[in-house]
Amino acid sequence: MNLESTILEMAKAAREASTMMARCPTKKKNEVLLNIADTLENQAATIMEENRKDLERANETGLSMAMIDRLTVKDSTLLSMSEGLREVAQLEDPVGAMSKSWIRPNGLEVSRMRIPLGVIGIIYESRPNVTIDAAGLCLKAGNSVMLRGGSEALFSNQALAKIIGQCLCEAELPEKAVQVIPIRDRAAVTELLKQEEYIDLIIPRGGEGLIRFVVENSKIPVLKHYKGVCHVYVDEGADPGMAEEICFNAKVQRPGVCNAMETLLVHRSVAETFLPTMAKRYASAKVEIRGCEQTRKILPDVSRATEADWFEEYLDFMLAVKVVDSMDQAIGHIEQYGSSHTEAIVTSDYQRARRFVREVDSSVVLVNASTRFNDGGELGLGAEIGISTSKLHAFGPMGVEELTTTKFVVLGDGQIRA
Repeated sequence: MNLESTILEMAKAAREASTMMARCPTKKKNEVLLNIADTLENQAATIMEENRKDLERANETGLSMAMIDRLTVKDSTLLSMSEGLREVAQLEDPVGAMSKSWIRPNGLEVSRMRIPLGVIGIIYESRPNVTIDAAGLCLKAGNSVMLRGGSEALFSNQALAKIIGQCLCEAELPEKAVQVIPIRDRAAVTELLKQEEYIDLIIPRGGEGLIRFVVENSKIPVLKHYKGVCHVYVDEGADPGMAEEICFNAKVQRPGVCNAMETLLVHRSVAETFLPTMAKRYASAKVEIRGCEQTRKILPDVSRATEADWFEEYLDFMLAVKVVDSMDQAIGHIEQYGSSHTEAIVTSDYQRARRFVREVDSSVVLVNASTRFNDGGELGLGAEIGISTSKLHAFGPMGVEELTTTKFVVLGDGQIRA
C-alpha cells in the first residue's frame, strides 16, 4: 500500500479497536498494563539493541545533544517506563464514573458519566518513553492510540509497539488499539492529520516547530503547548540556600526538557547577595548567563540579554536573568514573555506566595519548589501524555482522567416534554 492507504487503514483499525477498548473491564486493562511492564523488563536487551540502532543513526545525522539525550534508552529509562505503567494500573479507572447528579422539578435525574475520548493521535520527537506513557494512559482510559514518533526513534518505537501488541493479543484485546506508524517520511504526519473521520484528538509533543506545523495542518482538534518558557522568581526575603538549590535544579538537572527554567527573575533587594553566589554555582555546571543591565552591573562578565532572550526556550545550558523591582514587575514579565507552562516563586512570605499563585496564569504554579516538578509522574498522575497550555479541554499535565470526557445520562419515569 502507498502512504495514504497505510495511514487510512491504520486509522480505520484504530476506530474499530476503540469500541472494544471502551467496553474493556478495569481488571483486564490493569492486567495488560502490568504484563507490558513485566515484558519491558524481560526484553530490556532487545529494546536497548534497537535503541542503539537509532543512536547510531542520530550521531551520523548530527542530531543535537539535547535530542540524543531524549532519544537514549538506559536501564533507568526502562525502569521508569515499567514503573509508570504499574502506577497507571493502580489509578482509579475514570471510565463509567458518575458525577454531578441532580433532580429536575419534573423528576428527571440528570448526571454525567465519564467516557473515553475514542481514538487519539500522538505525534512526538525522540523520547521512546512517550510510546509507553501514551499507550499506557490511553489504554487505561479506554481509548485506542496512533503513535507517530520521530523518525530518529523508529527502531526503538517499533520494538516497544511489538511488546504492547503481544500483550494485548495475550489478553484477547485488539492489537490495533496501539499502533506505531512505521513511516519516516514527514508526509505521514500530514496524512494522519487528515483522518478526522476516525481520530478524535491530536496531541503533539516536541519542539515549537513541530507543534505549529501540526496546528496549522490538522483537521482534528489539537491539544498543545508551543514551548516552555519557564520562570523562577526569587522574592525579597527568600531563603538564599533554598533559592540556590531550587534555581540550580530547575536549570541544570535536565536542561533539555520543557519544564526546565529558562529565565530567572530576582528581586532587587536580594540580587547583590544572591546572584554572585548563584553565578558561581552555574559556572561550575557550564551554564551561560545572559543578563539585563542590572544583572550585568552585579555580574559584569555575563553576556547582555536581548529582547529575544526573554522569549527563548533554550533547552540547553543557557539562562536569561533579570533583576526586578517588585513582584508586580516579575508577574508582568511572566505575563509578557511566559508560555503558560510552569512558573515558580521562592519566598518566605505566605501572603505573597498566595498572590503569585492567584495572579500568574500558568498550567502549574509552584511555591518553593523546582519547575522540574511539572510532570505527570511527579504530581501523582502515574504518567502523562503531555502538558497542555491550551486550556481546552485540559490545562497542565494530562493523565488518565484528561483522556476522557463526559456524557449526560438522564433517568426518567415516563416524562415527556410539554
